[in-house]
Amino acid sequence: MPDETETPSLNLGEQLLEQFLTAGRTLDPGEAPRFAEQYTRALGLGASAVYLADIQQHRLVALAEGPDLPIDGTLAGWAFRTGTMRVAEDPDSGLRVWFPLSDGAERLGVLGLRAPSLDREAVRRCRLLASVLAMVITSKRDTSDSYAHGTRADTMSLPSEMLRAFLPPRTICTDRAISTAILEPAYRLGGDAFEHSLADGVLHAAVLDAMGHDLASGLTAALALGACRNARRNGADLPDLVDTIDRALHDWFPDRFATGVFLRLDIATGTLHWANCGHPHPLLIRSGEVLPGALDGPGELPLGLSHYTDVPRTVRTSSLKPGDRLLIYTDGVVDAKGSNHEFFGLERFTDFVIRAAGAGETAPETLRRLMHAILEHQDEGLTDDATIMMIEWQPLSPPLLDDTRPPVPRW
Repeated sequence: MPDETETPSLNLGEQLLEQFLTAGRTLDPGEAPRFAEQYTRALGLGASAVYLADIQQHRLVALAEGPDLPIDGTLAGWAFRTGTMRVAEDPDSGLRVWFPLSDGAERLGVLGLRAPSLDREAVRRCRLLASVLAMVITSKRDTSDSYAHGTRADTMSLPSEMLRAFLPPRTICTDRAISTAILEPAYRLGGDAFEHSLADGVLHAAVLDAMGHDLASGLTAALALGACRNARRNGADLPDLVDTIDRALHDWFPDRFATGVFLRLDIATGTLHWANCGHPHPLLIRSGEVLPGALDGPGELPLGLSHYTDVPRTVRTSSLKPGDRLLIYTDGVVDAKGSNHEFFGLERFTDFVIRAAGAGETAPETLRRLMHAILEHQDEGLTDDATIMMIEWQPLSPPLLDDTRPPVPRW
Protein backbone atom coordinates (compact mmCIF):
# COMPACT_ATOMS: atom_id res chain seq x y z
CA MET A 1 0.00 0.00 0.00
CA PRO A 2 1.36 3.47 -0.82
CA ASP A 3 2.02 5.88 2.01
CA GLU A 4 -1.03 8.12 2.58
CA THR A 5 1.19 11.18 2.55
CA GLU A 6 2.11 10.43 -1.07
CA THR A 7 -1.46 10.10 -2.31
CA PRO A 8 -2.21 13.81 -2.98
CA SER A 9 1.02 14.25 -4.94
CA LEU A 10 0.43 11.01 -6.84
CA ASN A 11 -3.12 12.02 -7.67
CA LEU A 12 -1.95 15.45 -8.77
CA GLY A 13 0.59 13.90 -11.13
CA GLU A 14 -2.03 11.61 -12.64
CA GLN A 15 -4.45 14.53 -13.04
CA LEU A 16 -1.85 16.68 -14.79
CA LEU A 17 -0.93 13.90 -17.22
CA GLU A 18 -4.59 13.18 -17.87
CA GLN A 19 -5.16 16.86 -18.66
CA PHE A 20 -2.19 16.86 -21.00
CA LEU A 21 -3.39 13.76 -22.85
CA THR A 22 -6.89 15.18 -23.14
CA ALA A 23 -5.65 18.54 -24.42
CA GLY A 24 -3.01 16.98 -26.65
CA ARG A 25 -5.27 16.82 -29.68
CA THR A 26 -5.67 20.61 -29.76
CA LEU A 27 -2.51 21.65 -27.95
CA ASP A 28 -0.28 24.22 -29.60
CA PRO A 29 3.01 22.33 -30.10
CA GLY A 30 4.88 25.24 -28.58
CA GLU A 31 3.05 24.66 -25.30
CA ALA A 32 4.64 21.25 -24.63
CA PRO A 33 7.64 22.69 -22.71
CA ARG A 34 5.33 24.84 -20.59
CA PHE A 35 3.28 21.80 -19.63
CA ALA A 36 6.40 19.86 -18.69
CA GLU A 37 7.50 22.75 -16.49
CA GLN A 38 4.10 22.93 -14.78
CA TYR A 39 4.12 19.20 -14.17
CA THR A 40 7.59 18.97 -12.62
CA ARG A 41 7.18 22.09 -10.48
CA ALA A 42 3.72 21.04 -9.23
CA LEU A 43 5.18 17.75 -8.04
CA GLY A 44 8.16 19.40 -6.40
CA LEU A 45 10.61 18.00 -8.94
CA GLY A 46 12.12 21.32 -9.99
CA ALA A 47 12.47 23.08 -13.34
CA SER A 48 12.43 21.21 -16.65
CA ALA A 49 13.22 21.85 -20.30
CA VAL A 50 12.49 20.00 -23.55
CA TYR A 51 15.14 19.58 -26.26
CA LEU A 52 14.82 18.09 -29.74
CA ALA A 53 17.63 16.84 -31.97
CA ASP A 54 18.27 18.84 -35.12
CA ILE A 55 17.88 17.19 -38.52
CA GLN A 56 21.53 16.19 -38.76
CA GLN A 57 21.68 15.09 -35.11
CA HIS A 58 24.55 17.40 -34.22
CA ARG A 59 22.83 19.30 -31.43
CA LEU A 60 19.88 19.37 -29.06
CA VAL A 61 17.68 22.42 -29.54
CA ALA A 62 15.67 23.88 -26.64
CA LEU A 63 11.99 24.23 -27.55
CA ALA A 64 11.71 27.16 -25.17
CA GLU A 65 14.45 29.66 -24.28
CA GLY A 66 17.88 28.24 -23.69
CA PRO A 67 21.17 27.45 -25.43
CA ASP A 68 21.61 24.53 -27.79
CA LEU A 69 23.56 21.56 -26.47
CA PRO A 70 25.99 19.47 -28.55
CA ILE A 71 25.00 15.80 -28.83
CA ASP A 72 28.65 14.76 -28.68
CA GLY A 73 30.48 15.54 -25.47
CA THR A 74 27.56 16.45 -23.19
CA LEU A 75 25.57 14.54 -20.60
CA ALA A 76 22.34 15.47 -22.38
CA GLY A 77 23.79 14.14 -25.61
CA TRP A 78 24.83 10.93 -23.87
CA ALA A 79 21.22 10.39 -22.74
CA PHE A 80 20.07 10.92 -26.34
CA ARG A 81 22.74 8.65 -27.81
CA THR A 82 22.26 5.75 -25.42
CA GLY A 83 18.55 6.08 -24.59
CA THR A 84 19.30 6.01 -20.86
CA MET A 85 18.81 8.43 -17.97
CA ARG A 86 21.87 10.45 -16.97
CA VAL A 87 22.42 12.26 -13.64
CA ALA A 88 25.04 14.77 -12.51
CA GLU A 89 25.45 16.99 -9.48
CA ASP A 90 24.44 20.62 -10.02
CA PRO A 91 25.87 23.31 -7.68
CA ASP A 92 22.68 25.40 -7.87
CA SER A 93 19.81 22.90 -7.84
CA GLY A 94 21.30 19.71 -6.43
CA LEU A 95 20.94 17.43 -9.46
CA ARG A 96 20.83 17.80 -13.23
CA VAL A 97 18.98 14.89 -14.82
CA TRP A 98 18.43 13.98 -18.48
CA PHE A 99 15.72 11.62 -19.72
CA PRO A 100 15.63 10.42 -23.35
CA LEU A 101 12.59 11.34 -25.43
CA SER A 102 11.78 8.53 -27.84
CA ASP A 103 8.83 7.09 -29.70
CA GLY A 104 9.63 3.39 -29.75
CA ALA A 105 13.15 3.30 -31.20
CA GLU A 106 12.78 6.71 -32.89
CA ARG A 107 14.99 9.14 -30.96
CA LEU A 108 13.49 12.63 -30.64
CA GLY A 109 15.49 14.48 -27.99
CA VAL A 110 15.76 14.75 -24.21
CA LEU A 111 13.88 16.05 -21.20
CA GLY A 112 16.14 17.99 -18.84
CA LEU A 113 15.39 18.44 -15.14
CA ARG A 114 16.98 20.43 -12.31
CA ALA A 115 15.91 18.78 -9.06
CA PRO A 116 16.96 19.04 -5.40
CA SER A 117 16.75 15.26 -5.14
CA LEU A 118 15.34 12.31 -7.02
CA ASP A 119 13.84 9.12 -5.62
CA ARG A 120 12.43 6.10 -7.42
CA GLU A 121 8.90 7.52 -7.62
CA ALA A 122 10.18 10.80 -9.05
CA VAL A 123 12.14 8.90 -11.71
CA ARG A 124 9.03 6.91 -12.62
CA ARG A 125 6.98 10.09 -12.99
CA CYS A 126 9.60 11.79 -15.14
CA ARG A 127 9.84 8.78 -17.41
CA LEU A 128 6.07 8.80 -17.74
CA LEU A 129 6.19 12.51 -18.57
CA ALA A 130 8.89 11.86 -21.18
CA SER A 131 6.72 9.16 -22.78
CA VAL A 132 3.71 11.49 -22.95
CA LEU A 133 5.81 14.32 -24.39
CA ALA A 134 7.23 11.99 -27.04
CA MET A 135 3.73 10.92 -28.09
CA VAL A 136 2.52 14.51 -28.35
CA ILE A 137 5.60 15.66 -30.27
CA THR A 138 5.35 12.73 -32.68
CA SER A 139 1.68 13.43 -33.34
CA LYS A 140 2.30 17.14 -33.97
CA ARG A 141 5.64 17.39 -35.74
CA ASP A 142 4.29 16.65 -39.23
CA THR A 143 1.47 19.18 -38.93
CA SER A 144 3.24 22.04 -37.19
CA ASP A 145 6.13 24.25 -38.26
CA SER A 146 7.08 24.92 -34.64
CA TYR A 147 9.39 21.92 -34.46
CA ALA A 148 10.77 22.39 -37.99
CA HIS A 149 11.81 25.97 -37.25
CA GLY A 150 13.77 24.93 -34.21
CA THR A 151 15.50 21.88 -35.61
CA ARG A 152 16.85 23.37 -38.82
CA ALA A 153 20.22 25.08 -39.02
CA ASP A 154 20.00 26.05 -42.69
CA THR A 155 17.51 26.92 -45.41
CA MET A 156 16.07 23.78 -46.97
CA SER A 157 15.80 23.44 -50.73
CA LEU A 158 12.45 22.80 -52.36
CA PRO A 159 13.37 19.31 -53.64
CA SER A 160 14.56 18.35 -50.16
CA GLU A 161 11.44 19.78 -48.50
CA MET A 162 9.22 17.86 -50.88
CA LEU A 163 11.07 14.58 -50.59
CA ARG A 164 11.29 14.69 -46.79
CA ALA A 165 7.51 15.04 -46.63
CA PHE A 166 7.28 11.53 -48.12
CA LEU A 167 9.81 9.86 -45.84
CA PRO A 168 8.74 7.63 -42.93
CA PRO A 169 10.24 7.97 -39.42
CA ARG A 170 13.98 7.41 -39.31
CA THR A 171 13.68 4.30 -37.10
CA ILE A 172 11.03 1.61 -36.60
CA CYS A 173 11.26 -1.60 -34.59
CA THR A 174 9.66 -4.60 -32.95
CA ASP A 175 11.15 -6.68 -30.13
CA ARG A 176 13.05 -8.73 -32.75
CA ALA A 177 13.87 -6.40 -35.62
CA ILE A 178 14.94 -2.82 -36.14
CA SER A 179 15.21 -0.78 -39.32
CA THR A 180 16.91 2.60 -39.22
CA ALA A 181 18.02 4.94 -41.99
CA ILE A 182 19.80 8.24 -42.51
CA LEU A 183 20.41 10.41 -45.56
CA GLU A 184 22.41 13.48 -46.54
CA PRO A 185 22.83 16.24 -47.59
CA ALA A 186 20.04 17.09 -45.17
CA TYR A 187 19.09 20.42 -46.73
CA ARG A 188 19.97 19.69 -50.37
CA LEU A 189 18.57 16.23 -51.13
CA GLY A 190 18.27 15.20 -54.75
CA GLY A 191 16.77 11.80 -55.47
CA ASP A 192 17.64 9.46 -52.61
CA ALA A 193 14.84 8.10 -50.43
CA PHE A 194 14.06 5.23 -48.10
CA GLU A 195 10.96 3.38 -46.95
CA HIS A 196 10.21 0.95 -44.13
CA SER A 197 7.01 -0.33 -42.60
CA LEU A 198 5.78 -3.09 -40.29
CA ALA A 199 2.66 -5.15 -40.96
CA ASP A 200 1.48 -8.63 -39.96
CA GLY A 201 4.87 -9.79 -38.73
CA VAL A 202 6.73 -8.57 -41.81
CA LEU A 203 9.26 -5.76 -42.12
CA HIS A 204 9.03 -4.07 -45.53
CA ALA A 205 11.99 -1.87 -46.52
CA ALA A 206 13.40 -0.11 -49.57
CA VAL A 207 16.18 2.28 -50.56
CA LEU A 208 15.89 4.34 -53.77
CA ASP A 209 18.27 6.47 -55.81
CA ALA A 210 16.70 8.49 -58.62
CA MET A 211 18.92 9.80 -61.40
CA GLY A 212 20.05 13.40 -61.20
CA HIS A 213 20.10 15.93 -58.40
CA ASP A 214 17.26 18.34 -59.12
CA LEU A 215 13.53 18.80 -58.57
CA ALA A 216 12.72 16.14 -61.17
CA SER A 217 14.91 13.69 -59.22
CA GLY A 218 12.88 14.34 -56.09
CA LEU A 219 9.64 13.91 -58.03
CA THR A 220 10.92 10.61 -59.43
CA ALA A 221 11.81 9.31 -55.97
CA ALA A 222 8.50 10.53 -54.54
CA LEU A 223 6.55 8.76 -57.30
CA ALA A 224 8.51 5.56 -56.69
CA LEU A 225 7.77 5.77 -52.94
CA GLY A 226 4.09 6.36 -53.61
CA ALA A 227 3.88 3.46 -56.05
CA CYS A 228 5.71 1.21 -53.57
CA ARG A 229 3.27 2.01 -50.75
CA ASN A 230 0.24 1.78 -53.01
CA ALA A 231 1.22 -1.66 -54.29
CA ARG A 232 2.12 -2.95 -50.83
CA ARG A 233 -1.11 -1.70 -49.25
CA ASN A 234 -3.08 -3.28 -52.08
CA GLY A 235 -1.58 -6.65 -51.20
CA ALA A 236 1.01 -6.95 -53.98
CA ASP A 237 3.82 -9.44 -53.53
CA LEU A 238 7.40 -8.36 -54.14
CA PRO A 239 7.54 -9.01 -57.93
CA ASP A 240 4.24 -7.18 -58.50
CA LEU A 241 5.37 -4.32 -56.29
CA VAL A 242 8.51 -3.82 -58.37
CA ASP A 243 6.48 -4.07 -61.59
CA THR A 244 4.09 -1.40 -60.29
CA ILE A 245 6.96 1.01 -59.68
CA ASP A 246 8.45 0.17 -63.09
CA ARG A 247 5.19 1.00 -64.87
CA ALA A 248 4.59 4.17 -62.84
CA LEU A 249 8.00 5.63 -63.69
CA HIS A 250 7.70 4.63 -67.36
CA ASP A 251 4.20 6.13 -67.65
CA TRP A 252 4.76 9.38 -65.77
CA PHE A 253 8.48 10.08 -66.13
CA PRO A 254 9.56 8.17 -69.26
CA ASP A 255 12.89 10.02 -69.45
CA ARG A 256 13.79 9.21 -65.83
CA PHE A 257 14.84 6.12 -63.90
CA ALA A 258 15.81 5.08 -60.39
CA THR A 259 17.76 2.26 -58.84
CA GLY A 260 16.42 0.51 -55.78
CA VAL A 261 16.51 -2.42 -53.39
CA PHE A 262 13.26 -3.82 -51.95
CA LEU A 263 13.17 -6.24 -49.02
CA ARG A 264 10.65 -8.23 -47.02
CA LEU A 265 11.77 -9.81 -43.77
CA ASP A 266 9.65 -12.35 -41.94
CA ILE A 267 10.32 -11.26 -38.37
CA ALA A 268 9.41 -14.59 -36.78
CA THR A 269 11.66 -16.77 -38.96
CA GLY A 270 14.32 -14.41 -40.31
CA THR A 271 13.47 -15.32 -43.90
CA LEU A 272 14.50 -12.50 -46.21
CA HIS A 273 13.18 -11.85 -49.73
CA TRP A 274 14.71 -9.08 -51.80
CA ALA A 275 14.84 -7.62 -55.29
CA ASN A 276 17.67 -5.47 -56.61
CA CYS A 277 16.96 -3.09 -59.48
CA GLY A 278 20.30 -1.77 -60.68
CA HIS A 279 21.41 -0.78 -57.17
CA PRO A 280 24.62 -1.52 -55.21
CA HIS A 281 24.30 -4.97 -53.66
CA PRO A 282 23.16 -5.02 -50.01
CA LEU A 283 25.70 -6.21 -47.49
CA LEU A 284 25.26 -8.86 -44.80
CA ILE A 285 27.32 -8.60 -41.60
CA ARG A 286 27.40 -11.73 -39.47
CA SER A 287 29.53 -12.43 -36.39
CA GLY A 288 31.63 -9.34 -36.98
CA GLU A 289 32.39 -10.04 -40.64
CA VAL A 290 30.98 -9.11 -44.03
CA LEU A 291 29.83 -12.26 -45.84
CA PRO A 292 31.20 -11.78 -49.37
CA GLY A 293 28.53 -12.07 -52.05
CA ALA A 294 25.79 -13.10 -49.59
CA LEU A 295 23.22 -10.79 -51.18
CA ASP A 296 24.74 -10.42 -54.65
CA GLY A 297 23.04 -11.41 -57.87
CA PRO A 298 23.00 -10.75 -61.61
CA GLY A 299 22.67 -7.11 -62.57
CA GLU A 300 19.18 -5.90 -63.49
CA LEU A 301 17.93 -2.72 -65.12
CA PRO A 302 16.94 0.25 -62.96
CA LEU A 303 13.29 1.01 -62.31
CA GLY A 304 11.53 2.64 -65.23
CA LEU A 305 13.57 0.80 -67.87
CA SER A 306 12.14 -2.71 -67.71
CA HIS A 307 10.25 -2.16 -70.99
CA TYR A 308 13.60 -2.52 -72.73
CA THR A 309 13.76 -6.22 -71.89
CA ASP A 310 11.48 -9.23 -71.56
CA VAL A 311 13.51 -10.69 -68.69
CA PRO A 312 11.37 -10.76 -65.52
CA ARG A 313 12.61 -9.30 -62.26
CA THR A 314 14.31 -11.73 -59.89
CA VAL A 315 13.32 -12.09 -56.23
CA ARG A 316 15.91 -13.85 -54.11
CA THR A 317 15.57 -15.51 -50.73
CA SER A 318 17.98 -15.91 -47.84
CA SER A 319 17.81 -16.88 -44.17
CA LEU A 320 19.15 -14.56 -41.51
CA LYS A 321 20.77 -15.65 -38.28
CA PRO A 322 20.23 -13.89 -34.94
CA GLY A 323 22.35 -10.76 -34.72
CA ASP A 324 22.70 -10.33 -38.50
CA ARG A 325 22.90 -6.77 -39.77
CA LEU A 326 21.91 -5.77 -43.30
CA LEU A 327 23.33 -2.64 -44.91
CA ILE A 328 21.59 -1.04 -47.90
CA TYR A 329 23.23 2.09 -49.24
CA THR A 330 23.49 4.42 -52.21
CA ASP A 331 26.72 5.03 -54.10
CA GLY A 332 27.14 8.49 -52.57
CA VAL A 333 28.25 6.76 -49.37
CA VAL A 334 31.31 4.93 -50.68
CA ASP A 335 32.04 7.51 -53.39
CA ALA A 336 32.39 10.41 -50.96
CA LYS A 337 35.81 11.83 -51.80
CA GLY A 338 38.09 13.62 -49.34
CA SER A 339 40.45 16.53 -49.96
CA ASN A 340 43.20 14.02 -50.80
CA HIS A 341 40.91 12.54 -53.49
CA GLU A 342 40.55 9.33 -51.48
CA PHE A 343 37.12 7.69 -51.55
CA PHE A 344 35.43 6.84 -48.27
CA GLY A 345 35.21 3.35 -49.70
CA LEU A 346 33.42 0.12 -48.91
CA GLU A 347 36.07 -1.20 -46.52
CA ARG A 348 36.00 1.90 -44.32
CA PHE A 349 32.20 1.86 -44.43
CA THR A 350 31.81 -1.74 -43.28
CA ASP A 351 34.68 -1.55 -40.78
CA PHE A 352 32.94 1.35 -39.04
CA VAL A 353 29.72 -0.65 -38.65
CA ILE A 354 31.51 -3.79 -37.45
CA ARG A 355 33.48 -1.87 -34.82
CA ALA A 356 30.34 -0.10 -33.59
CA ALA A 357 28.47 -3.39 -33.29
CA GLY A 358 31.39 -4.90 -31.37
CA ALA A 359 31.24 -1.99 -28.95
CA GLY A 360 27.54 -2.63 -28.32
CA GLU A 361 26.39 0.55 -30.04
CA THR A 362 22.77 0.76 -31.17
CA ALA A 363 21.94 0.78 -34.87
CA PRO A 364 20.55 4.37 -34.90
CA GLU A 365 23.61 5.71 -33.08
CA THR A 366 25.93 3.81 -35.41
CA LEU A 367 24.35 5.44 -38.46
CA ARG A 368 24.43 8.89 -36.85
CA ARG A 369 28.16 8.68 -36.20
CA LEU A 370 28.86 6.97 -39.52
CA MET A 371 27.16 9.71 -41.52
CA HIS A 372 29.06 12.37 -39.59
CA ALA A 373 32.29 10.54 -40.43
CA ILE A 374 31.33 10.54 -44.13
CA LEU A 375 30.56 14.27 -44.04
CA GLU A 376 33.87 14.98 -42.31
CA HIS A 377 35.69 12.90 -44.91
CA GLN A 378 34.22 14.95 -47.76
CA ASP A 379 34.80 18.28 -46.05
CA GLU A 380 33.70 20.34 -49.04
CA GLY A 381 30.21 18.83 -48.89
CA LEU A 382 28.64 15.83 -50.56
CA THR A 383 28.38 16.00 -54.34
CA ASP A 384 25.85 13.15 -54.41
CA ASP A 385 23.12 11.99 -52.04
CA ALA A 386 24.27 9.46 -49.45
CA THR A 387 21.72 7.14 -47.85
CA ILE A 388 22.27 4.22 -45.47
CA MET A 389 19.72 1.80 -44.07
CA MET A 390 20.58 -0.77 -41.43
CA ILE A 391 18.31 -3.69 -40.53
CA GLU A 392 19.10 -5.90 -37.57
CA TRP A 393 17.38 -9.16 -36.69
CA GLN A 394 17.59 -10.56 -33.18
CA PRO A 395 16.43 -13.74 -31.43
CA LEU A 396 13.36 -13.59 -29.23
CA SER A 397 14.33 -13.09 -25.59
CA PRO A 398 12.54 -15.43 -23.16
CA PRO A 399 10.19 -13.55 -20.80
CA LEU A 400 11.07 -13.24 -17.14
CA LEU A 401 8.96 -15.59 -15.03
CA ASP A 402 8.05 -12.91 -12.49
CA ASP A 403 7.59 -10.07 -14.98
CA THR A 404 4.22 -9.51 -16.64
CA ARG A 405 5.24 -6.31 -18.39
CA PRO A 406 5.33 -6.24 -22.22
CA PRO A 407 8.76 -6.86 -23.76
CA VAL A 408 10.95 -3.79 -24.25
CA PRO A 409 13.04 -3.47 -27.43
CA ARG A 410 16.78 -3.76 -26.80
CA TRP A 411 17.64 -0.90 -29.11
